[in-house]
Amino acid sequence: MHSDLEKAVKILEAGGLVAIPTETVYGLAADAENEAAVKSIYAAKNRPATHPLIVHVASAEALPYWAREIPEDAKKLTEAFWPGPLTIVLKRSAHAKDFVTGAQDTVALRCPSHPLAHELLKRFDAGKGRGLAAPSANTFGKISPTTAQHVRDDLGEKPDGKTDFILDGGECTVGIESTILDLTGETPRILREGDVSGEMISKVIGKPVEHGAVGASPRVSGSMKSHYAPEHVLKIVSADDLPGETQFLARHFKTFSLIAPEKIAKRFSTVAEKVRGYKDAKELQVNLYKWLHELDRDGGDVIFAVEPELTDSSAGVLDRLTRAAAERPNKESK
Repeated sequence: MHSDLEKAVKILEAGGLVAIPTETVYGLAADAENEAAVKSIYAAKNRPATHPLIVHVASAEALPYWAREIPEDAKKLTEAFWPGPLTIVLKRSAHAKDFVTGAQDTVALRCPSHPLAHELLKRFDAGKGRGLAAPSANTFGKISPTTAQHVRDDLGEKPDGKTDFILDGGECTVGIESTILDLTGETPRILREGDVSGEMISKVIGKPVEHGAVGASPRVSGSMKSHYAPEHVLKIVSADDLPGETQFLARHFKTFSLIAPEKIAKRFSTVAEKVRGYKDAKELQVNLYKWLHELDRDGGDVIFAVEPELTDSSAGVLDRLTRAAAERPNKESK
């Protein structure tokens, strides 16, 4: 693995693209200060240029390099949650250029905890504060990758694919993208739900946290209504919708797949094409993208998902599930 890290650093130094494992999802990484390299991320993903990227750094020591204002809350939160799945939005410094911030006056920063990503960032940083722009390593709008194989199946590796190298770090352990917290306004505001909940943040900083973007909020990754979407139609249903499910589904669909709590999943095991059962929202979060990849590849005509109850800790997976099921303009299902 030492040689793989050396190879990845050399590619990044030369302006190339490396798919890297993080604890959340695999990211498509490039030198965050290299305009041509960052633009190649947008091209590979077919991502709109106005969507800002998150800059991944080796530690909180890099904050002054990327941000011109570092509030006390940022210091408390990075001490509590970095390395980890929390992204903070701060006022940008001169090092954070328009091509990585979406021409905004803010920059999103994160320090991932995956050991390979963390070691890669330390080597790339070399004590200077440098960082890697690294959105999810998938075509824009599609299901995020939580394994190296997901990246190979979508973006691929050169010469036939779009990445210069895929650094395989196994399966991601968190399973959804990081929480994004805006610290540039009067009140801390979560702009994207994730594994680090509002309650967890409030306990650290000793003040309430608001949820959802308002007019003055910075644009951030993963905020489109339709996102993380499988090719097949995904429909969210409640447990109450399911008593007459067998007759209804048999009448309307030749085959179907189901993601549901274990008790419901067991009932459907002989009816549905593919069934995935979860014991709680945390297990659903860790496996959601993996299951969507599997069911999209060899499941039924429609994927049904029973959503967990909304709690502070389930907000992230519910957000991803809702966006994955949202209607897609000009998009036909398989």
